[in-house]
Amino acid sequence: MSTKATLAALILTLGVSTALVAPSFAQDATDPKAVVATVGDINITEQDLTIALDDLADVVADVADTDKRARMVDILIDMHLFAQEARAAKLQETDTFALRLQLMEARALRNAYFADKILSGVSDDDVKARYEQEVAKIEPEEMISARHILVETEEEAKQIITDLQGGADFQTLAKERSTGPSGPQGGDLGEFRRGQMVPPFEEAAFALEAGNITTTPVKTDFGWHVIEVYNKKTAPLPTLEQVTEQIRNLVVSERFTAELERLRTKYKVEHAQK
Repeated sequence: MSTKATLAALILTLGVSTALVAPSFAQDATDPKAVVATVGDINITEQDLTIALDDLADVVADVADTDKRARMVDILIDMHLFAQEARAAKLQETDTFALRLQLMEARALRNAYFADKILSGVSDDDVKARYEQEVAKIEPEEMISARHILVETEEEAKQIITDLQGGADFQTLAKERSTGPSGPQGGDLGEFRRGQMVPPFEEAAFALEAGNITTTPVKTDFGWHVIEVYNKKTAPLPTLEQVTEQIRNLVVSERFTAELERLRTKYKVEHAQK
């Protein structure tokens, strides 16, 4: 597993709406009370738009950033059109509406608490400290660059090894005699980590030092291989800049989980028996 994937695998699912962690797309406004549209006697302000862009970010997730603002204004206009008609029909006086309003209030309060008490509490220093903690757990990963010559029989592979030991050029022999798809490229397989090649091939390749060739043919389901390793190195660790968001999400996730456990202890939770 690559170092990036190792870090990414640590990220836990938050179990909360994606709108909670979506970035704000609202533009800076000199006056939050400035009116951007009116619906009847209802004014839609810059502040309304800012809140909507944060809370309903998933609704416009597929809209181009340059169009998000205009699209959200249209959404708010449509919303208020239906809301005014619903008020005229006195739907706000129904029991169903009261229950929906209670649910929406709980959701809005949860989102506000998450943003104010958890999300905003994760600083750049927190992210850096956790990055250093996670990177310290990663074992350096070896990478090699190799070429191979693939043939059908062990005898032919042994003859190629003999030819190479006698001074023949590996890439030239690969182009002339390899049956593998990399043959025309001189047998070059490029750079790879452990786990990317079949086990017998991988074991033999990683056992070689850079500049060496296998002294005995290597058997796999594809045939017989002669392998040359031409470079070895340790894979670089991901930089903080490369994994900042993964690490931030990890810290946020853990704090969210811890806070949820605290609240479950503070407030009595019971499930009705079926």
